[in-house]
Amino acid sequence: MPGPRISYVDPTTVKDPAMIAEFERCAREGTPRPESQAIRAHVPATFWSFANTWRDVFKNGVADHNIKELCRIYVSRSVLCEFCGNQRSIKAAKAGLKEDDYSDLINFDSSSRYDERQKAALAYAEAITWDLPSDDALWARLHKHFSEPELVEIGYFVAITMGQQRWLRTLNIEHHQILAGTDGSMASGFETAEALARSKQADDYWAKINSKPATQAVE
Repeated sequence: MPGPRISYVDPTTVKDPAMIAEFERCAREGTPRPESQAIRAHVPATFWSFANTWRDVFKNGVADHNIKELCRIYVSRSVLCEFCGNQRSIKAAKAGLKEDDYSDLINFDSSSRYDERQKAALAYAEAITWDLPSDDALWARLHKHFSEPELVEIGYFVAITMGQQRWLRTLNIEHHQILAGTDGSMASGFETAEALARSKQADDYWAKINSKPATQAVE
């Protein structure tokens, strides 16, 4: 595939020990993977802004991590960010989230895979991602299931990951190009460059399927 639209910073040229350690963590644990951080590394403040936000808001924070992970992949499937959509949170997997749990995200409200709390969070992510009206019914639903701190964190996280994913989609970056040989956080079938290429060629590859929700597709 063509190279990235902005060059990767080669981690072997980095002098800052803390940044080196963060690159190593990205390769080992993913989300984010090292390629996206190798773009941000052109501006160390940007590199650390994202790394710290991701740690404090996504991996930790006050809201349920698995709900934030479902929202993250909902955004990926909505904006067609393949780079982000082919990653999985190791923490969420350890907490019981399975690959099948990602399969109905675009049509979450009609799916039996998600409980009412998950559906409320995904409706929040949907409203933010698709610029849908946020009426009293949506907010009553959200306040029923989440505290105000949780609503702040989930909303902020959706906004951050949506903006990042829309940006990364334009950069033409791909996995297994920086610190290759590791598979931390990669989805099943995407663990190596060869497996990734095969999975993307499959007829049922998620990015080949129209991601727009039914309420939007008729417009």
